[in-house]
Amino acid sequence: MSTAPSLPDVRAAGAVVTRTGGQVLLVHRPRYDDWSFPKGKLDRGEHVTAAGVREVAEETGLDIRLGPPLRAQRYAAGNRMKTVNYWMGRVIGDDDVSRYAANAEIDEVAWVPFDDAMSLLSYPYDRETLRESTLVRKKTRAFVVLRHAQARARRTWRKDDRLRPLLKAGTLQAQRAVPVLAAYDVTRLDTSSSLRCQQTLAPYADVTGLRLRSHDGLSEEDASASSVLRIVDKLVDLNEGVVVCTHRPVLPSVFDALGMAEVRLEPGAMVVAHLRKGKVVATERHGC
Repeated sequence: MSTAPSLPDVRAAGAVVTRTGGQVLLVHRPRYDDWSFPKGKLDRGEHVTAAGVREVAEETGLDIRLGPPLRAQRYAAGNRMKTVNYWMGRVIGDDDVSRYAANAEIDEVAWVPFDDAMSLLSYPYDRETLRESTLVRKKTRAFVVLRHAQARARRTWRKDDRLRPLLKAGTLQAQRAVPVLAAYDVTRLDTSSSLRCQQTLAPYADVTGLRLRSHDGLSEEDASASSVLRIVDKLVDLNEGVVVCTHRPVLPSVFDALGMAEVRLEPGAMVVAHLRKGKVVATERHGC
């Protein structure tokens, strides 16, 4: 007797958004008469991090940046399973929700004290996520370590290797990285001086208008443990989201400077290290 193949999970994303004073952002859905965290389904082809930020904006009117990831929720939704990825979230700019326009999907948005939120939340899995969030709710900043996107093969390039460009597939990877970097509110862009690294961050620089800072000390030819440590130490001290784009042979020095174990990355992939007081408190990995 054969069984029908299981359908893929419905994918969704959201955030546990907190603010100073021990409050968390909740939404009320009149259709279900429930209280929950802002969340929603991924659009076709949308990266899960971008979906989390977009859904919070749509359901609350607030722009956020993502913090450390929380455990995903997975539960039955009709005849399928649903997986919801969550992150801690912090508001960028004004966090006033009093002007939110109620609608058929979300008719109330409220900042709620943690203790009250535990009672107000309608579902056990949300209460468990809230309990988890209390362990990581202190403010962090993202330090993104990005390996450059797919480039022309070294064996087919006869010129200076510093000038080796991205392939078309690499350019698409660089474009797909834009919403992911934006989800973490990356505002400082540092890269190897090699063309393929600069091209990997160029789409994000173009969209945001941010300056792209290039360093010979992050290049495959000129990087050393000391040059990488000097650059990383300077960036760790900044109070903003940072991305460093470099090469596979240089990555171990970057991770070492951050006090992390080495992570092997494919071209165009990234590790997001969440820093608090200069120390890595959480990490996650994404492809683009």
